[in-house]
Amino acid sequence: MSGAHVEPLMQSRVARPVAPKNWRHPTLLAIFIGIVAATTWSWLYLDMTLLTLFGGLSDLGNLLAYMFPPIWDNFPEALRATIETIWMALIGTTLAVTLSIPLAFLAARNTTPHPIVFAVARAVITLTRAIPTLVLAAVFSISLGIGPFPGIIALGLHSIGMIGKLFTEAIENTDYAPREAVLSTGTGKWQTILSTIVPQISPSCIGTALYRLDINLRESAVLGFVGAGGVGFLIQTELRGIDYQRAISAVSVIFVTITLIEIVSTRLRASIIGDHLSMPKKLNARSQARVARDQRLINTAISTRRLTPPWVYERVLRTTAAATFVALLIAALITIEMPLLSAYKYGDDLVRSIGRLFPPNFTFAREEIIVGMLETTAIGFTATLLGLVLAIPFGILSARNIIIRRAVVSAARGILLLIRGLPELIVAVLFVAAMGLGPVPGTLALSLGTATFMAKLIGDALEEVQESPREGVSATGASRVQEFFSAVVPQALPNLVSQTLYMLDVNLRSSTVLGIVGGGGIGFLLLGSIRVLDEATVGAIIITIFVLVYAIELLGSFVRWMVE
Repeated sequence: MSGAHVEPLMQSRVARPVAPKNWRHPTLLAIFIGIVAATTWSWLYLDMTLLTLFGGLSDLGNLLAYMFPPIWDNFPEALRATIETIWMALIGTTLAVTLSIPLAFLAARNTTPHPIVFAVARAVITLTRAIPTLVLAAVFSISLGIGPFPGIIALGLHSIGMIGKLFTEAIENTDYAPREAVLSTGTGKWQTILSTIVPQISPSCIGTALYRLDINLRESAVLGFVGAGGVGFLIQTELRGIDYQRAISAVSVIFVTITLIEIVSTRLRASIIGDHLSMPKKLNARSQARVARDQRLINTAISTRRLTPPWVYERVLRTTAAATFVALLIAALITIEMPLLSAYKYGDDLVRSIGRLFPPNFTFAREEIIVGMLETTAIGFTATLLGLVLAIPFGILSARNIIIRRAVVSAARGILLLIRGLPELIVAVLFVAAMGLGPVPGTLALSLGTATFMAKLIGDALEEVQESPREGVSATGASRVQEFFSAVVPQALPNLVSQTLYMLDVNLRSSTVLGIVGGGGIGFLLLGSIRVLDEATVGAIIITIFVLVYAIELLGSFVRWMVE
């Protein structure tokens, strides 16, 4: 071949750009195919059909119709148990926040004193998150006895996993410039942290604590199923006695309580973290007068050069909330039936109880453990799929920057708030009472809980998209539907993938305890082993649950890292 022919060939090869090989794309595709395959297998393994889905909802409707009208002669007992539930959530959350603060500073890369301390603190935060609260409460009830005390300890330890993780991320995301400026004055390390990092993280940490309080209130409502206090024991007793009209009255009390507390905590979080989207855009006359008064107070403070901030409405609201929290915490510590001053005496019993779980015995109930974990995994994957299908339309309807009509957004958020008022395990008890024992009622109950939580995450993700791409697409004459799919969905998709994997992680944890109320999965074997004090088998089940949940968490972290 002559040189005249070689040169154009070489030029053509150089002129063709070749995209660099990216190992992330085939890896993500393989993970996606694996999740789809696992979900398909789960659907077939549970023998789910559309008839099963709609039949289950029909059975639940018939049960609810039979429950009404409720009988309220157990209202005083239901109210007492609900107050105990609130106290458990309050004390457990306070315990978790108290333990999470030092752990977070030790686990944050910019404040940890040593790499070994960093690794140990991170491990503690991860381990506490891996075992569900109900499982911890069931194990602690063996050594600490029946009552709210084991439930409080379980709530406090499990909450460290979430609170510690979010506190750590808040510390690592702080601005370094103020810290550098204070360090240049010669202050010590911890003085610098107190004066620069703590003020930056306080709003988000308070918001995290309030959000965890909502979660703990729901979880403490069902700890009575394993004898760990709260209103769950009363609900379970009424349902076992087929006294459905009294059971629904107890459920109604905790439902109203959870809903009201969520509304209050949502308003406080909006005030603390500055969520202006949650504030009404059109103010009534009273609100306008309040805003004008606050502005006058601010102007007066600026003109007189006051060192303390003025008592505007938001400051009064936060101060009142803080004082109310302290008063409620004191009332909880005084009135709840728990060994407050002598709790340290149970430390040795607690350690011995945990020690008796080891070495675990995987041989005695090996087949039951395998079947239970397969069922648990199938429930988690199927509930995630069904919940996502239900959540997508509600998430879109609840996004304030997508839906123009405020009434539609308010209606969608109101429906989600009402459904969230019932803890998943109580919903599972209702489905089991309507449909009988098995994994299908547990799956349907978990799907409803997933739908409400996932819809909120989807709505938040849609509200966080940037407006400039939407404006650019709209300027070309595209319709709102075209603008949504071309400018909104691509921005929100990575976040939605991450949230779906997070939801799968949460559902696999939740599905491990559904068997405690007859909803299928490994929980039935776990509760049976605890009741007969087969602690070696209990240890084997807990380790199996931990391995499954931790593996899914690692997978979710890996995928989130790749899509970012």
